Amino acid sequence: MSQSAYIRLVKESTVTSADLDDVKQKLDHYISMTSKTGQQLGWNYAEAAFPYTIVEKPEGKGKWFYLKGNNPELYKYMIVGVGSETVTVEESGQEREEHYIQVVLPDGATHGDKSKANEFCKYLAKAYQAKLQLFNGRTMYYYPRKP
Repeated sequence: MSQSAYIRLVKESTVTSADLDDVKQKLDHYISMTSKTGQQLGWNYAEAAFPYTIVEKPEGKGKWFYLKGNNPELYKYMIVGVGSETVTVEESGQEREEHYIQVVLPDGATHGDKSKANEFCKYLAKAYQAKLQLFNGRTMYYYPRKP
């Protein structure tokens, strides 16, 4: 059975909505950061940190893309998509549109895929200052919260 993690863009996030191009830019920045770290260390860390190729299918245009692993024994694939849903604000009872980024581990994904997916989700949640709902159902808050 596939598993999903959600990066929810809440009111306190740096942006209230994101599209696939935004997510790809964040992943490109991640790749750039890790390659610079690798240069400083003197080895190809970028390939170990992001062992995937971004693949876009025509049927997923604007909604999702998938990351195909470069080493099929360790990393197979994961799907990254964007969407929105209507949520009820607890304090006021009003409804509002909440955008999210969803990372899906399909059947057949490896433990390496899950580790990398958790890493990418945490990076994206921190970059957007968002609320992260992990694959195991736990929630991490990367946005400033009221005491």
